[in-house]
Amino acid sequence: MTDETLPGLSRETCRSNLTEANGSTLSNGRFWLIVLAYFLITAGIIFFGNLFTATDYVGLDNDDTMRLVEVRDLLAGQGWFDLMQYRLGLTGGTLMHWSRVIDVPIAALISFFGLFLSPEGAERVALAVWPLSLLFPLFAATALAGRRMGGEATMHISLLMAALLAFGSSRFYPGAIDHHNVQLVLMMVIVAMLLDPKLRASNYAVAGACAAFAIAIGAETTPLIAATALAVALSWAIIGEAFRAGAKAFGLSLTLTISALFFLTVPSSSYSLVTCDSLSLGFYGLSAIGGTLLFLSASAASTLSRTKRFALLAINGVAILSTASVLAPQCLQSPLANLDPLLVKLWLNNVGEARSFVAQARIEPEGLGAFYAPGLLAMGLCLYRITSGHKALPHAVLFLLILICWVISLIQLRVAVFANLISIPVLAVTIANLREAAMQKRSSGASFGYLLLFAISTPLIWALAASWSITGWNMISGRTVAAVGGNTACVSRGDFAQLAHLPATVVAAPVDSGAPILRFTDHRVLSAPYHRNQGGMLAEIHIGLSSPTEAEAFLRGADVGILAFCPSDIGTKNLVEAAPDGLYASLARGVVPDYLEALPKDEMSSLQLYTVRP
Repeated sequence: MTDETLPGLSRETCRSNLTEANGSTLSNGRFWLIVLAYFLITAGIIFFGNLFTATDYVGLDNDDTMRLVEVRDLLAGQGWFDLMQYRLGLTGGTLMHWSRVIDVPIAALISFFGLFLSPEGAERVALAVWPLSLLFPLFAATALAGRRMGGEATMHISLLMAALLAFGSSRFYPGAIDHHNVQLVLMMVIVAMLLDPKLRASNYAVAGACAAFAIAIGAETTPLIAATALAVALSWAIIGEAFRAGAKAFGLSLTLTISALFFLTVPSSSYSLVTCDSLSLGFYGLSAIGGTLLFLSASAASTLSRTKRFALLAINGVAILSTASVLAPQCLQSPLANLDPLLVKLWLNNVGEARSFVAQARIEPEGLGAFYAPGLLAMGLCLYRITSGHKALPHAVLFLLILICWVISLIQLRVAVFANLISIPVLAVTIANLREAAMQKRSSGASFGYLLLFAISTPLIWALAASWSITGWNMISGRTVAAVGGNTACVSRGDFAQLAHLPATVVAAPVDSGAPILRFTDHRVLSAPYHRNQGGMLAEIHIGLSSPTEAEAFLRGADVGILAFCPSDIGTKNLVEAAPDGLYASLARGVVPDYLEALPKDEMSSLQLYTVRP
């Protein structure tokens, strides 16, 4: 293989990628002032808009509520390495798969504000500050990526697109404390570092560290981090000596950071345990081995011919795949692959963010544009740039990352936001070019062209158009867009006021009420939407599906003391429909078996509580 056999990626093209975009002379001081301005404006709009639309200081997602419960447990003295949620599931509790890495800053903020405010006041302020503060590193990374792709004009368009993405998602709204917003920030930092036109080692060291943190925080990004490592390795194989320092820095940083995180967050008793939904021996071993192999290859083989570098890279790939097949073969499939079929049917298939492209097309086809159009458009532009030889290498890197996200989003919608975010620099540089051409020609047609491209590149505009097609302009905020289709029954504080005053016991309740019950009461709950709690979720499902006579055995077998029935809950309605002769269907008709005693109905709650008679 010669340099000329790779279209758009010859030595000359690679060298041309080592110069700053458009000769940008934007000073560092002005750069940070621009980022700060976008941050303050965006965070201010989101914060004050949230004051008028939010009904709670915790985010819309169950994960936000469960994260708060986990942080409270940590602040109350639960061990650093003890991730057991003792009040969730069957006897003994449920071992959660989340990382303490996210608990630390939230717990620190709550503790700090607790010096001046009440416990709830401290939580309110901390849960507003944390997600909004993440907008600053997100904008800084987006601005840097845009600047490196096309100069100052591209930077401004990238920042505007990032702000609109933040408006159209609940990830950065007050109360959003799950780990997805941090993952988005980490991925955008990685993108900005990989786009360094000078291939500086410091940038790639930051990218390697961020990749390690992304793996430690959540397994959802593992395929994307694998694609990142592959992009770096392929870049080294193509460029060679000029990329020696960068490749070495990425590999070494990834290895050292993932090692530190493994030993700092995984208890010694679990060092040999392999899990596929969290940082464990499997992901740690593969990441450390891959990083080490890249470091050694770049150190020893950067001066070899491109053909030999690719051959060495293929050998490394075989070694990593062989290690995966031995160390963690089960992790080559989805972490949800072993989910009970009943849970897939009655729970997972009803989770909006877990929908596939096919399911979304069947249920809400008008929403497809927001999820898939920007990424698809960006991939097309990447291919055009690669074949034309204009900044081929950075576009090739971005194409690989977007492609991985986009393909995975066909299986689960939740990954689409990563594709849309990474697409921003690609789309922004083309929009900036069209805008410049329109200004030079002073043509209304050219102006319409770049405005149209901006519109179809923005997920929020797609979402607003989809909403308008259904309900007219009945939109309050971007948070409303993100919340469409969510389950809001039996999840508020008022729904659990009566339950909170009852002696602590085991509660059988709808899956979406599980985390709020943990937050607002001292009870243990059988069910909450977490795949590691299969036993508890199955117990609650069987209680609802079984005949009233059979359901008694499930209730007593799980030591349930209170049944919290929510007739307006989506999951409860599905169980009633699936089993017209089941216990939930019986309760929906007002027929109560003898072993249950109905408590007086709290008119402020959507729940009807029943105690299980001794």
